[in-house]
Amino acid sequence: MRVVPNLRILAGVPLAAAALVALTAGTASAAIPINKPMSGKATYYNDAGYGACGTQINAGTQMLVAVSHTWWTTANPNNDPLCKGISVKVSYQGKTVTVPVKDKCPSCDSTHLDLSQPAFARFAPLGQGVINGLTWQFVKAGLAGETIPLSEPITGSTIG
Repeated sequence: MRVVPNLRILAGVPLAAAALVALTAGTASAAIPINKPMSGKATYYNDAGYGACGTQINAGTQMLVAVSHTWWTTANPNNDPLCKGISVKVSYQGKTVTVPVKDKCPSCDSTHLDLSQPAFARFAPLGQGVINGLTWQFVKAGLAGETIPLSEPITGSTIG
């Protein structure tokens, strides 16, 4: 009879990994401060291809936003809570636009948004390049368009 003492340990590794994923899966959405106004700036981009949520995007023609890499909480961005119906409501000089999160901005700090070209154009001429002093917040649309707050710890710079 051959004894393999490490077999039980190896067999338990996938279960431990699955348990760790299950325990941490619910905490990622807690990092998104839903309905908490923030101040910051926006630039624009017009790239086309696959966005961070794993879907085809065209930032030159679609209304969308790329948010800072600091808000993404999972190793695989396709599974990130930001890709699960989260939008950003942006306000500047009396105008407000709500755009879905479809991409990640690797060079943006936590209060910097990279709006798609048409979203940016709603606020300023493209030649301006940067909009400073805007306010924005993460929102989650419900079935009838209402906003549903999730857990709301404060992360990043906030107003009020």
